[in-house]
Amino acid sequence: MTYQEITETALRQCAADCSCAPEDFLRDTDVIVESKPSGNGSRYLELPHICAMYTWSSNVVVSCRKDLIPDMEAYVAGNTKLYRCFDVPGLYTLNRILEKAGAETAWMHSFYLPDPDRVFGTELSCPFEIRILHPEDFTGLYLPEWRNALCAQRKELDMLCVGAYDGEKLVGLAGCSADCPDMWQIGIDVLPEYRRKGIASALTGRLAREVLDAGKVPFYAAAWANIKSVKNAARSGFRPAFAVITAKEKP
Repeated sequence: MTYQEITETALRQCAADCSCAPEDFLRDTDVIVESKPSGNGSRYLELPHICAMYTWSSNVVVSCRKDLIPDMEAYVAGNTKLYRCFDVPGLYTLNRILEKAGAETAWMHSFYLPDPDRVFGTELSCPFEIRILHPEDFTGLYLPEWRNALCAQRKELDMLCVGAYDGEKLVGLAGCSADCPDMWQIGIDVLPEYRRKGIASALTGRLAREVLDAGKVPFYAAAWANIKSVKNAARSGFRPAFAVITAKEKP
């Protein structure tokens, strides 16, 4: 699978999540559409969106409730530089808009896609034994220390894991979940006393290769201020691809 094919797969998924066309994310003009239910939407999203903003770098795509479209058109048009739509000063304005819908900003993440040349070109070393784990091996692993690699609330989506073992002790775990029809999301955990040894990047890169070999596109998400996670994505052979802000109902 080439990086172009990987990108096209991710664009199709974003389009399914946003009720728009894949090419809308590559336009030079901004796109604001009404969010609608989608049978192919990412399973970690609640669709339709109250409001979600995406950027792949050339424009802003907003998928939101119909009644919010005029305000969101004005919000995007009022920011001459698209990244200002995602900056904190702009978010005060965005939250005032969302308040009309009884909502507020929820999470803000950057998403990363694998560069096959890097993922397959260099296998990062790990000081511990690496083992491939399948769903039948996950039974005793739904523990707080592995909450990023595995999800107890959605066990049926957990597809594959790569673990690092110090003898028989599991010290690091990268897992992927079938969060989209053609894309599996990677999460990583390493025990605190085993960090800064290259385990996270070695496991993330190895799992990315396994996912690509399975014919799926691995992807990685990180909160903007989670610098450790962002660095891990880069070391593991992932490129920054797009950024997203979503909204949720106010408690």
